[in-house]
Amino acid sequence: MHRDEPSGGARDDVEAVTRAVLAASRLLVAVSARSLAAVEDRVTLPQFRMLMVLSTRGATKLVTLADLLHVAPSTAMRMVDRLIAAGLADRQTNPANRRETLLRLTGEGRRTVEDVTARRRAEIAAIVERLAPPQRAALVGALTAFNEAGGEPPAAEPQPYPLGWTVDGGP
Repeated sequence: MHRDEPSGGARDDVEAVTRAVLAASRLLVAVSARSLAAVEDRVTLPQFRMLMVLSTRGATKLVTLADLLHVAPSTAMRMVDRLIAAGLADRQTNPANRRETLLRLTGEGRRTVEDVTARRRAEIAAIVERLAPPQRAALVGALTAFNEAGGEPPAAEPQPYPLGWTVDGGP
């Protein structure tokens, strides 16, 4: 056996962890779906992902938004058009470069993100409360390491509005 090849036990360990993460991901997808239930007549899951990106990043160019969501710019544009029609996002000329258009949340879009996130947070908190304190601490350590290994930045509280912008109309 080569030195870099995992032993049978290490492969079994990777498989056990993979199965556990898959089960947890099913639970989190179910929680996400339930949290969107109140707004599902207005927002699909992919559209909500876009709202979340706009919520955390603030005003964003279409190309950047498409890259962050791993979709084609034309797909991102159709999603934006639907969000604008629903009153959840709008376009604004970039004050730093008048040739660029930025996409941002409206007040209604921000309230939608906050409502769905609050529902999700409450359901996750209820699940976490069922764990014993040592299990909670272990879960924080494991999930932090998992996110770092996957290149996911640490969760941060979103800023209420992009620097210099207001809910009613930009800078």
